[in-house]
Amino acid sequence: MSVGQLEPLNFVSGKWTPGRATETLEVFNPATMSVLAQFTGAIEQDVDEAVKAATKAFPDWRRTPPQSRIQFLFRFKTLLEAHASEIAQITTQENGKTLAEARAELQRGIENIEVACGVPVMMQGYNLEDVASGIDEMMIRQPLGVTAAITPFNFPAMIPLWFLPYAIACGNTFILKPSERVPLTARFLISLLQETGIPEGVVGMVVGGKPAVDALLHHPDVRAVSFVGSTPVARYVFAEGSANGKRVQCQGGAKNHVVVMPDADIDMSARIVSDSAFGCAGQRCLAVSVAITVGEAAKPFTDKISELASSLKVGNGLDAGVQMGPVISPASRERIESLIHTGLEGSGKLVLDGRRNESSSEPSSFLDPTILSDIESSSKLTDTEIFGPVLSMKSASDLDEAIAILSKSRFGNAASIFTSNGNYARKFRYEVAAGNIGVNIGVAAPMAYFPFSGWKDSFLGVQHGQGHDAIDFYTDKKVVIERWPKEWSRKF
Repeated sequence: MSVGQLEPLNFVSGKWTPGRATETLEVFNPATMSVLAQFTGAIEQDVDEAVKAATKAFPDWRRTPPQSRIQFLFRFKTLLEAHASEIAQITTQENGKTLAEARAELQRGIENIEVACGVPVMMQGYNLEDVASGIDEMMIRQPLGVTAAITPFNFPAMIPLWFLPYAIACGNTFILKPSERVPLTARFLISLLQETGIPEGVVGMVVGGKPAVDALLHHPDVRAVSFVGSTPVARYVFAEGSANGKRVQCQGGAKNHVVVMPDADIDMSARIVSDSAFGCAGQRCLAVSVAITVGEAAKPFTDKISELASSLKVGNGLDAGVQMGPVISPASRERIESLIHTGLEGSGKLVLDGRRNESSSEPSSFLDPTILSDIESSSKLTDTEIFGPVLSMKSASDLDEAIAILSKSRFGNAASIFTSNGNYARKFRYEVAAGNIGVNIGVAAPMAYFPFSGWKDSFLGVQHGQGHDAIDFYTDKKVVIERWPKEWSRKF
């Protein structure tokens, strides 16, 4: 199925239907600015219908044995692998990333399906006989009911698959609200899931903006909500969802730091950090935003990463040889360029200027890699998530100073160190307040069987996504205490 054949419709009770909003939304290819699709978004009535369908499907689905539920996921995985090239093409056209990046994100999503297929083991409880004389006690896990996920534009295939497989494997029903900027990938994913024969109402999708989000957050029959996006919106989703009695997990923004020690392999470190900072045009919550060089590492590292960044081929992600695509929209490019300007106020300097200053009046989403240095600690840029291909350089005299610099950040998603010294590495992972730590790793992205952690303003909630945390999030624990005496007595 090509992108031109996809309509961003709602999926309710096994049927595809348009939203009831009066205004028309458009999906653009950020590389060409061509319109890929037009649609009307979901409103409260559409969400209510999706929730009612999920509520109706829940009793039968929760009674379906876990080993039967995961058979649909096995089929789904096979279909995703068979259609991987088509999915990557759709993702690249609506998001802008390269085909290689689109294929890679789908693979990470498939890995979560593989882990969720272990739910017959992962969902098990535990028991103990004779907690008192003749009394046995057990803990069992049961599904919550209707669950939902609100997902962002930057990983249209992967992030929905952080949530959907675990939710339905645990016996819940599930509603996806993808970003209205990139609904076509999600449309294709759900159409493939439909091909597995999964019962109607077990999975639904609503496509729209804030009205759809608010309807999910306020609906009394939605038990749990997962969210990935910026920290301000994460705070809103967490507050509204929690106030309405829902279990909520919100992955927020980031300002990830990497420390480069003098004993690191400078050339390889620069290559890895370049991939991290400028991959996916910097539009990922694990992208390196700030590189702190320690001591004599400053000049060689800065020279090498500037050389690498300036050599990256930027263009349409569908074209051969392109290494970095556009950002998601002209408005995003303008916002990023404004932040670059903010960083240059005062003592800030341009090491590499990625602003194109194109004379054409046509809107453009393209921005080349940019490297800044000497940003004042009081600058707005120091604590603002740029979400674009911009790397700030800082220097420190030793590891203690480097850790002190990154510890001032209000975010705590990820941090990495490059070194050949085990003492430095241990000190870093022991002291740094971030949920995902990399040692000689540019993007500290956990595998699907580990939680996708995040600290401070990068996460709101208790259980994270992926692995055992996902099972905890999507189930309630019930403790059962049993007594079956031959003769009744109040003596225990």
